[in-house]
Amino acid sequence: MTTTGSTDRMTRLLALIPYLTARGDGVAVAEAARDFGVSERQLRSDLELLWMCGLPGYGPGDLIDLSFEGDRVRVTFTAGMVRPLRLTTDEAVALVVALRTLLELPGLAERDAVSRALAKVSAAAGHAADRVTPVAVSVDAREEALAVVRDGLERKRALHLHYYVPTRDERTERTVDPMRLLLVDGRWYLEAWCRRAEGVRLFRLDRVDDVVVLEERAAPPPQAHERDLDNGVYQPDPGSPAVRLRLSRSARWVADYYPVDSVTPVEDPPGGLAVTVRTQDLAWARRLVASLGGEALVDEPADLAAQVAAGARAALARYGVGPTG
Repeated sequence: MTTTGSTDRMTRLLALIPYLTARGDGVAVAEAARDFGVSERQLRSDLELLWMCGLPGYGPGDLIDLSFEGDRVRVTFTAGMVRPLRLTTDEAVALVVALRTLLELPGLAERDAVSRALAKVSAAAGHAADRVTPVAVSVDAREEALAVVRDGLERKRALHLHYYVPTRDERTERTVDPMRLLLVDGRWYLEAWCRRAEGVRLFRLDRVDDVVVLEERAAPPPQAHERDLDNGVYQPDPGSPAVRLRLSRSARWVADYYPVDSVTPVEDPPGGLAVTVRTQDLAWARRLVASLGGEALVDEPADLAAQVAAGARAALARYGVGPTG
């Protein structure tokens, strides 16, 4: 015997009467079962239950009545269960806003289908749809960048990017030859040959301020190979300088947030960690330590420690504070 959940059955029972009424002369039980995706035995059980449903009073003339003729069934008394379902105001507004948002997305493949759905929902919602007029719909810049990048990849065209580099706190311009799109840990990345860096680079789309598809064809050189990202997006060159930091208890999060080569508990500072990270950009490491406000000390390399100390002294001097100790 086929069984269904109580919620599914209630939904089916509410839909059965309008379904049968719309077919006037009745419908074959087998056909109805197929339409509702249940067995004939389950459908007959549902129909038997409907015989016990109806209006308050629950006497003759109050209950739903069905008529069986061979393998066909038709409804002879609906008990009022023929009124079409209507959207509430909140449901109508939510659907209209969602559909209008979809229409604003660049590169939408099913624009005609969404437009037709919006027209139907707006018509069904009546005056509720008018309330959506003052709602401003904006499209996330990441979605816009994603659509443009996809267009460039499909057409095999080069791209011009305005890209923010957080390690240098710098906005750059570069022309790239796109290779593929990647979704890693919920973030979109463009892997491309960067003509400026003369190497393969990963660009996070949420850091792309602007992107334009160029008319020239994308032409990654033969040495441009897709990266193996099984070990994560950030994979510094093994030859990159090693930076050894001592983190206070409150800065231990750095070891979780950034890829590190090693992590060792230390007593000084109490509850702290010694971590080793590798980076090709020591300026990034200097800014990281400065941003931690004394919660991190540089053990190696010595020149980085000297730069951090010099930066701290310069900052104090700007506030008229001399060195102590």
